[in-house]
Amino acid sequence: MNKSRSTSLLERARQIIPGGVNSPVRAFRSVGGGPLFIKRGDGCRMTDEDGNSFIDYVGSWGPLILGHKPKCVIEALEAVLEIGTSFGAPTEREIVLAEAIRDAVPSMEMLRLVNSGTEATMSALRVARGFTGRDLCIKFEGCYHGHVDSLLVKAGSGLATFGLSDSAGVPAAFAATTISVPFNNLAAVEQAFDNYDGQIASIIVEPVAGNMGCIPPAPGFLEGLRTLCTRHGALLIFDEVMTGFRVAYGGAQARFGVKPDLTALGKIIGGGLPIAAYGGRADVMSHVSPTGPIYQAGTLSGNPLAVSAGIAMLQYLKAHPEVYTTIEERTAALCADPLPGVTVNRVGSMFTFFFTNEPVFDYDSAKKSNTVRFGQFFHHMLERGVYLAPSQFEAGFVGYAHSAEDIEATKQAAAQFSA
Repeated sequence: MNKSRSTSLLERARQIIPGGVNSPVRAFRSVGGGPLFIKRGDGCRMTDEDGNSFIDYVGSWGPLILGHKPKCVIEALEAVLEIGTSFGAPTEREIVLAEAIRDAVPSMEMLRLVNSGTEATMSALRVARGFTGRDLCIKFEGCYHGHVDSLLVKAGSGLATFGLSDSAGVPAAFAATTISVPFNNLAAVEQAFDNYDGQIASIIVEPVAGNMGCIPPAPGFLEGLRTLCTRHGALLIFDEVMTGFRVAYGGAQARFGVKPDLTALGKIIGGGLPIAAYGGRADVMSHVSPTGPIYQAGTLSGNPLAVSAGIAMLQYLKAHPEVYTTIEERTAALCADPLPGVTVNRVGSMFTFFFTNEPVFDYDSAKKSNTVRFGQFFHHMLERGVYLAPSQFEAGFVGYAHSAEDIEATKQAAAQFSA
């Protein structure tokens, strides 16, 4: 496979962009080699600057549920360009998108549009602290909630210990507001509440983990979190930036029947453009400025381009429920008959091939995966025209543009792998 132009562009990029990329995982550091620079996308395929074509299972990390350049989104963007790109003032479109989100996710009685998933989770955390008057938050090891200072932590040696920062530049005092415990471990959560009684403002969780690979909640786990938060007066925050409108039209909370107090959304609600939202109970959200003392703002929040793309996407998904049936069936087909030594996790159209014989149910079990073998598999698939996430610890995504033939071609390419 010719990579000469991508290689040249990477060298150029490294002179002005740290590592040559604008988000670290894109650098291919965990799989080796250099990243491909993408020239265009159509349907389920991407073409790089050297003309190589790939079946894409990254989908811009989740939002492209209808594939690249869906007609409904492109038409919405063309229409909105006639009126302008940003006003820094309210528009009717913002209300339309907010109402569509609330109708699909009823727990979000009130919501605020922002520009990124990081903004959404950061704001939800601030609201939880401001509403409860408490400072501490429980998160789960291996769950990623954006590059929020207080959430860039990893678990200590105990079941419920304060985390240490995973990043330089994060003050220890910020990390000390976060208690990190193992995913799918209710006993650890109960211990944290016992240890810090009356001090915990919230639990934040990816209801389906996607940033240590796809890991589903164990039976009763989300329900248990709901019970514990109610009992201790803490707020339950679902980070559905990845799962919202992906694992079901109403997100993971609809799929699993658990109602959080606050929710963060992103990805699909922008139709491929950068936008996110946070919201929840009206009595909680009424504390957000200008109606309350909790401040949050953003110049480009609710900009017409992203809002119009999001409206088009959600309207299409609502009108075509067969999208979810189809992508679930095709993801199930993709994940059937895994390679020897591979554990496959799947929820809806999210999946991960873990290179381990053991079940994967939390970060420690995910870390048992053979990352060297995964890197070999990644490049094997890339050479055969299949683009997977360049990390063992990321979820993959099937979209409506993936045909049965695309799935079969992917399985045939995987079947040729040996390492």
